[in-house]
Amino acid sequence: MANILALDTATEACSVALSWQGQRYELYEEVPREHTKKILPMVEAILAESGVTLAQLDAVAYGRGPGSFTGVRIGVAAAQGLAFGADLPLIGVSTLQAMAQRAIEMQAAPVVIAAIDARMGEIYHGIFRNQQNLAIIEENEQVLTCDQLAGSAELSGVAVGTGWQTYQQELMVKYPHVDVSANIILPHAYDMLPLAQSEFTLGHTVASENATPVYLRDKVTWKKLPGRE
Repeated sequence: MANILALDTATEACSVALSWQGQRYELYEEVPREHTKKILPMVEAILAESGVTLAQLDAVAYGRGPGSFTGVRIGVAAAQGLAFGADLPLIGVSTLQAMAQRAIEMQAAPVVIAAIDARMGEIYHGIFRNQQNLAIIEENEQVLTCDQLAGSAELSGVAVGTGWQTYQQELMVKYPHVDVSANIILPHAYDMLPLAQSEFTLGHTVASENATPVYLRDKVTWKKLPGRE
């Protein structure tokens, strides 16, 4: 099993997690607008707690979005810096997928409908299925209004994400048989670890300079590390 550090700052939550020799550790805080100050000290704390150095790890996973533009950028930049300094590959994990993974691990959910409040009357939306205890995307992630959402009167599953808090009435019209009681609101880096393990096993990693966020909205650009093409 690979030894992986995961971090996520894409929403109001700021979290880091570590998979080290089969054990998982996590630090999690809800600290809106404080991610820049918090993320690297949290990384240092979790490495100190486990007695591990970055150089001993196999990869760094980061929450690639969707989520807050600023939050996603902070997380990707932090992961790039850590991975570049320790010469480690990077693994991007969807924030929607991470929440779906939490529903699978906590409730053995067969299907998860994830929705993050994207502001401006829109949601970031994705549907995931439980395949051998991993959240696998079934319907492409997209940003849209609840009115634009096709939905499914037949689909049953577990709802996760802040979108279900903000637009519960509108979303329940689209998914009348979905369970909204899971109370999984924000992504945790802890739930990125099994997804990152799977990606690492498949060889789905990138060099630090090639890590990119996923915003879903158009007309958003990303600057790579200085001096790199």
